Amino acid sequence: MTIREMSAPVAPTHLDVRVLTDRCAGCQECVIRCPTGALSMDTGHWVALADSDLCVGCRQCVRTCPFSAVVVDGPILVAPRVEARLAHPASLLGDVSEIRSGITGWAEALAEAGRCLQCPDPTCVRGCPAHNDIPGFIAAIRARDLEGAHEVLRRTSVLPDICSRVCNQSAQCEGSCSWSLAGGTPVAIGALERFVADMLPVPPPAPAAPTGELSVGIIGSGPGAAGAAWELLEAGASVTVYEKDAVPGGLCNWGIPDFTLPEAVAARPWHQLASAGVDLRCGTEIRPEDLEQLLETHDAVIAACGAGMPLRLSLPGAELDGVTDATTFLQAAKATLGDGMDAAAFRAAFGLAEDPGAPGRPVPRVLVLGAGNTAMDVARSARRLGLEATCVDWLDERFALTRPDELAEARYEGVEVHFLRTLTALRGKDGRVFGAELARTTQAAADRRPTVVAGDPEVLGIDLVVMAMGYRVDPAFTGALPGTPVRRATSGVADRSWSASGILASPASAFADHLPVGTLALGREIGLWSASLPVTERLWAVGDALIGPATVVEAMAQGRRAAAAVLDAGPARPARPTRPDGDGSSRQRRVLVCYESAGGRTARAADAIAGGFSERGDQVRVLPIARVGLAELAAADVVVVGSWVEGFVVAGVRPAKAMRAWLAGLPRLGGKAVGVFCTFAVAPKGALPAMRQALEARGAVVLGEASFGPRELGKRAEASGAAAFGRELARRSTTKATARVLVE
Repeated sequence: MTIREMSAPVAPTHLDVRVLTDRCAGCQECVIRCPTGALSMDTGHWVALADSDLCVGCRQCVRTCPFSAVVVDGPILVAPRVEARLAHPASLLGDVSEIRSGITGWAEALAEAGRCLQCPDPTCVRGCPAHNDIPGFIAAIRARDLEGAHEVLRRTSVLPDICSRVCNQSAQCEGSCSWSLAGGTPVAIGALERFVADMLPVPPPAPAAPTGELSVGIIGSGPGAAGAAWELLEAGASVTVYEKDAVPGGLCNWGIPDFTLPEAVAARPWHQLASAGVDLRCGTEIRPEDLEQLLETHDAVIAACGAGMPLRLSLPGAELDGVTDATTFLQAAKATLGDGMDAAAFRAAFGLAEDPGAPGRPVPRVLVLGAGNTAMDVARSARRLGLEATCVDWLDERFALTRPDELAEARYEGVEVHFLRTLTALRGKDGRVFGAELARTTQAAADRRPTVVAGDPEVLGIDLVVMAMGYRVDPAFTGALPGTPVRRATSGVADRSWSASGILASPASAFADHLPVGTLALGREIGLWSASLPVTERLWAVGDALIGPATVVEAMAQGRRAAAAVLDAGPARPARPTRPDGDGSSRQRRVLVCYESAGGRTARAADAIAGGFSERGDQVRVLPIARVGLAELAAADVVVVGSWVEGFVVAGVRPAKAMRAWLAGLPRLGGKAVGVFCTFAVAPKGALPAMRQALEARGAVVLGEASFGPRELGKRAEASGAAAFGRELARRSTTKATARVLVE
């Protein structure tokens, strides 16, 4: 079956593809990325050729051509999407059965898998926070190979059954699908992933024989912890997980109702991990003051403690009885619904009427503050407990934080959702809340804060208020994890592999709720690579603890990335000797020498320093700082930073402007070994101390510093002080000894 046949149109249509030869530079970007073979190269004139009969209208060529040389006119030629059906119960009361039924059989799965173009440069993979090989597992589905599909998914995910249910695919993989970027309906990637997990259970971890060399403690048991524990266990590490609650799973366990994420699915990873050998210690709370002791017990610690503190508004009446938070409500609701509806105890706990709905007694009304996913969970749980539920949010519905499908499901279930409303005060009687004052708001754009409209407030009669505006990380832990939360925002020009893929080229599609999926995906890369870097020596952070409140799939992916970094670094607690080569690893050490050079002298010094390391047998990369990002820093065991000196002796000298900006944008380096050097024409003065202080402020251990003048750099490389500096840094980075100035 050809791509054209798998993407057969609903009705015969025609596409017209034209190449503007006066613009085409023969770069072959379009040819490489075309999934249907509709584009080729005229090697005589070195311009692209188009075959309209093979085109399906995905417009990857349009998005990826750097010269806007390709024009595609006509509709998208793809079969209709197989939509998952909803299974709303006839009566909500006490029913927590799963609402979304997913793909029901092979016929639907194969039809939907057939819509995938198997793109050569799949933007859906970039849009997935875990970088699942989406074309790969879909190809396995086409071959009816469920084991193969699991094998593909396992390379990047340990939670396919959970992520396929709770991910906002429209803003991630599906929003980044070629069909979506072209303005059409994407492949139902989430539904296909769930089909694989539902048809064949997720395989358990395959733990390697314990080596006894690496012990890792993990704080928390949410998705970040699960991802980290899985990777470490399969590598033979000893893993101990500390969870303050009685049951593992974090937010997936207590914060997501069963009608969205069934308890059996949420519990699956930890049942498997505990059975495979993870030491799971529930009911054990770790506080920031316990970190030092934990680092003495383990070689490395991964903080995956999540964002469990609910946000609360400070306003008149907030102290009244009958005002609670989302965590308290959701935990009680889940316990009540899961234990067979002890509704009387639930109502008593929240001070509600004993017999709601009885003659003469109105059904209690719950006011939910917020209209995000947490608020929808609260309101929909309230409906299953026999309560009326109203959500209010000061945002415009166009910019709502909830998934559109969850909003639609909530309204179908009888939840009233009012946007452009904000709570200004609560009214009470005898110490108990009974009314809410609501003001109207306006909001012009998503990036603008709503403003309150003057006028008399609307008064709503209520019996219970639940603050469900989201969660935050415990501030005590934020202080113990320097550099957190990491800001997921990019600046400058994107890496060529991203800009050339086309994911950044299109405006946000309607299917993606007009969210900029490419920009969001690029920002998530910052969090992913930041998880590779320790926040302090031997201490990593992932998920909410690293970037603030985020998604399940981001936390899981960061947990896996942090685990890989721990395994790569091979850290050792003071009580355990390091391995024979002295740096905690049996592999070749990786050294990054990076520099800012104007006339070439600093680049020559960098090469000479690199030669000093190479003599020891280290693996060395030499790069200008413009090409050094989080990935390069995370992959290096030792970093050497060099700059030329600008300014005048009388007016003051300092590192080059580009170097100062680069140093200011560095992440936490968590004890990474660093060397510093500069080149100068007259005198370096305070340039070296400024660079050293900037690096030490980000947690680096500066092992040595050196400055090189014109005479020094005129020597042969192997005899220069720069090469000697490299050799001395190589020696000192092995022993972790420090020296302020080695060469002047």
